[in-house]
Amino acid sequence: MTKLEAFASEQLREDVPQFNVGDTVKVHNLIKEGTRERIQIFEGTVIARHGGGISETFTVRRVAYGCGVEKTFPLHSPHVPKVEVVRVGKVRRSKLYYLRDRVGKAAKVKERIQ
Repeated sequence: MTKLEAFASEQLREDVPQFNVGDTVKVHNLIKEGTRERIQIFEGTVIARHGGGISETFTVRRVAYGCGVEKTFPLHSPHVPKVEVVRVGKVRRSKLYYLRDRVGKAAKVKERIQ
């Protein structure tokens, strides 16, 4: 194991919840404004997961005031202290980019009953 791999495995977080594409999540995002820090919650549907290991990211989409907003978050970043799963979605694809073209009820993802 090289030094880079050892450092990357040391930085991996253990408290990451199990979530997949199609799930509705609340992402707690640490925002720094000057000297102050606050946590802002971004709630939406996970439309993609990219990569693996220390560089794994996930993209969350929501519609705010009639405008679609997408944010990509690093999974193992200290700026993302918590990810909460609100609903578990039932999808058949690994990337939900087709939701960008949908409006209203057509943009919803069915919920998986457990």
